[in-house]
Amino acid sequence: MKNGAPKMKKVPERRCTGCGQSFPKKDLIRVVRSPDGEVSLDFTGKKSGRGAYICPNSTCFKKARKQGRIARSLETEISDELYDILEHEVKVSEAEAAEKID
Repeated sequence: MKNGAPKMKKVPERRCTGCGQSFPKKDLIRVVRSPDGEVSLDFTGKKSGRGAYICPNSTCFKKARKQGRIARSLETEISDELYDILEHEVKVSEAEAAEKID
């Protein structure tokens, strides 16, 4: 360390599959396809498998769903049931973010 400056920790960023913008990883919702092919939500960000990220924005989610971006990123089909669960989680996260601003 030069001049006694504290070491800056790098914040991992990921790109949202809906809007294409980069955000800190912890601010995004992760959808993961496990090695055995199961698709689920990963709130810890630590499950093994191929991941796709979506920001907590309903408009962004609808765009990603309509254009099949999440399924393409995970290289698998996603059931309507899982999409509905994911949409609910996006709305909850969006509401929580709005409460923090108020």
